[in-house]
Amino acid sequence: MTSETARLPRIDPQRLRQDLETLGKIGRNAETGGIDRVSFSDADIEGRRFVAKLMEAAGLTVSMDGAGNLSGRWEVGEGPVVMLGSHLDSVPNGGMFDGALGVIAALECVRAMKEAGLTPARPLEVMATAEEEGRFGGMFGAQALAGQVTRDWLETARDDGGTRLFDAMRAQGLEPYEALKAKRPEGSIAAFLELHVEQGPVLEAAGKPAGIVTGISGVFNWTVRLSGEANHSGTTPMEMRRDAFMGLADFAHGIPELIAEHGSAASRVTIGKVAVEPNFPHTVPGQAEFSLVARDMDETVMRALAQGAKARIEAAAKTRGLSFSIEETSWLAPSPCHPEIVAAFQRAAERLGLDTPLLPSGAGHDAQTMAAITRAGLIFVPSIGGISHAPEERTEWVDIEAGASLLLYAAMELCE
Repeated sequence: MTSETARLPRIDPQRLRQDLETLGKIGRNAETGGIDRVSFSDADIEGRRFVAKLMEAAGLTVSMDGAGNLSGRWEVGEGPVVMLGSHLDSVPNGGMFDGALGVIAALECVRAMKEAGLTPARPLEVMATAEEEGRFGGMFGAQALAGQVTRDWLETARDDGGTRLFDAMRAQGLEPYEALKAKRPEGSIAAFLELHVEQGPVLEAAGKPAGIVTGISGVFNWTVRLSGEANHSGTTPMEMRRDAFMGLADFAHGIPELIAEHGSAASRVTIGKVAVEPNFPHTVPGQAEFSLVARDMDETVMRALAQGAKARIEAAAKTRGLSFSIEETSWLAPSPCHPEIVAAFQRAAERLGLDTPLLPSGAGHDAQTMAAITRAGLIFVPSIGGISHAPEERTEWVDIEAGASLLLYAAMELCE
């Protein structure tokens, strides 16, 4: 990275904050203060248009691929690109920083380099991926870049409300089959760097401004249905009931034992969504449907958890006289961050005088999918109170500046 007039680049924290807060007004829920930019919604597309204008103003070449991934490319140097970014979509009623921080910080890194008069030896690309939050069961945008999207997924994926991915894309003027062409050529990406809020309490509790992630937990997502018989709650004896909710309760009560038998200290098993039918106070539930999400840093452990969970669901169903079905909506393997990128982040932290511990990520991120096709790395900034996926999600601005600076200096090294 050379220039006769180059000076030390610096993040502009006020500009970064202004852009992030302006983006945070798009899709904001006036009642809760949360962000509603679910993937392929009108607000999601509006957010992409806003960021595209920022990219254009920074002098980047802007494009959107068939999966909805927004790219701003700095056409300098030669060879494979160094890609910085994250996602712009949100969970319903989510926070302002999740995903969006990584995109705006990536753009700020490019602007800082340009203003310092630096000329990278490689092209730089700011990437805002589509559909990271899993509305349709995966990390669609990153998986499209990695060539992991199939025609079957495009044609059959649905969200919890029954909306098809196919229809959601077409409603926004996107041709779904074009997503199959979003795959990046082998060797075209030199590295993928992502900055994200931690979404947990570790960094804040330790008083650290940022952390370097060593690996990202794998996760599988099931939809489980237990079917029994709806009946009158006053006339059906307890021993004669085929109560679907009781089957769910039996299984849920055994989750700690499931982890003790098949999991590890890094295992997380969650039932986050439940629906019972007929859902009436005086009727024995005839059907219970629930989500089951399990995570671990070891795929062998994940498979053991899956087998153990299936056995326990089957046992609960048998005890209560129920039938059951399990639909696997996604399986993402654990992904270690590339040691060369971890080392680059560590050198950047040393250069900046930042105390940045190493830590794992329990949540999934675009970096774990991008690791299938390039050297990928991830850095965290603290989440106040460990809160994320909620309107109360916050990160101190001084920590955001530190994290963005860490991203900037690692990117500079990788572009040399």
